[in-house]
Formats: sequence, C-alpha cells, structure tokens
Amino acid sequence: MIFDTHCHLNHEDLYKDLNSVIERAKNAGVTRFLVVGYDKESSLLAVKLATEYDFIYAAIGYHPTEICGISEADFLDVMNLLKHPKVVALGEIGLDYYWIKDEKERELQKEYFIRQINIANENNLPISIHNRDAIEDCLKILKEHPLKMGGVMHCYSGSVESMNEFLKCGMYISLGGPVTFKNAKTPKEVAKAVPLDKLLVETDSPYLAPHPFRGTQNEPEKIKFVVEEIANLRGVSYKEIEDETYKNALRIFKINE
Repeated sequence: MIFDTHCHLNHEDLYKDLNSVIERAKNAGVTRFLVVGYDKESSLLAVKLATEYDFIYAAIGYHPTEICGISEADFLDVMNLLKHPKVVALGEIGLDYYWIKDEKERELQKEYFIRQINIANENNLPISIHNRDAIEDCLKILKEHPLKMGGVMHCYSGSVESMNEFLKCGMYISLGGPVTFKNAKTPKEVAKAVPLDKLLVETDSPYLAPHPFRGTQNEPEKIKFVVEEIANLRGVSYKEIEDETYKNALRIFKINE
C-alpha cells in the first residue's frame, strides 16, 4: 500500500482522465491520495474529489505564486474549507523566490505564509510547504511561528543540513520524482539520511515525472519508481519503504485506518 501524499488530480491534465488515472495508480499499489490545492478553484475541486472518493483526502490553501492579487473574500472562502472532515492539511503554502523576484511580492508571500500557518494552528492541522530558493526565510518563519501539528516539506530539494533544521520544526520530509534523476546528488543524500519515521513519498503529478519518464506527464502510478529508488539508496526492501511511508502519512494527517 502506497500513500501519494502530494498529487494534483485536480489539475485539468489528470482530472479529464480521472478514473483511468486512479485505476492505473491502484494497479501500481497506490491506495490513498492527498489531492493538494493551490488556489480557490483547485482547493474547491480537491474537496469535491475527497467527498466523492473515500480513498482521497484534500489539502487546501494558497500557493505562494498565487498570492498576488487575491481578494480577501476568496481567501476566506478557501479557509472555510478547513471545516470539511476530509481536509487533512493546509497547503500547499510557503515561499517561491524562483518565480517571484519582486521584493514587495516576496514580502506578501511571507505575510500569507505566516497567516496560513496561524490558521492551520487554530484548526489543529498540519501544513504542506512549497519552498523554492527560499530555505533561509522559510526556516526563519517556522522558528518564529512554531507549528502546532507539524507539517510536510513537499518535494524537498534542500540539503541534509537544512533538512535537520526542518525536522526540528516538526516537519516530515517528502520525496518525489527528482530523487530518481541521475544527477540528483543532494536528494539522494537526503533519501539516505532522513529518519525513516519522518519520510513520505509523493508524485506532485502531473509534474516532476521520475526517471526514465522525466519531462513527460506524471501521474500517481509512477510513485513506485520513487519508492524503489529510496529503497535502493537505503539498502532496504521496497516493502519497508512502502509500509513505513504509508504509516507516516496516516500519522501526520491524523487518518484512522
């Protein structure tokens, strides 16, 4: 049993072929999915999918690149979705300095990141963090605004040293397709170093397809290549990574079997 802890079945490229995507994933051993929102429309659709399928859960929130120009009404509409029983996390939220260069927009990202952390704490929920080229500021915010229920470093791309700092902040480390890339030295080091009880796996589909499918559309069935690579790197069985990451996902998202 595999838990894909970050996928976008709410993305049009997967949603248009949803039943086939789910069937292929189930055939590959995926039994649970966390569908993650990044704006109002995607968060609403994540909740819709979680309502319709018992094996799908939702995370809702505003992605850092979607912050600029949002209305307060739309923001509050998304936060109200936290009341839904199948919403198990607030995300994906965080900082993105790769796409956003303007300092005023980066300050706005920080403001909404902190605001969503506080809302997650008020609702006793973990968060899912998108962090790109902003590790120093991300860590600073987490240390200044401690998480009540912890969270997930989605598709973690930082160093082992930074990983250890995020672990101190109550974060789990989630790895996806990039750990399989031939030139991915740092993600492979992280895969070997992360404590097994803090490891999660994901696809971030339709993005970041693993080797040998790099550059093509990703989907949850391909998570098996992530599990296989981590098992090989750690010198353990596929089943051990499968079982441990599944249990970890149930724990962080407070899901009862």
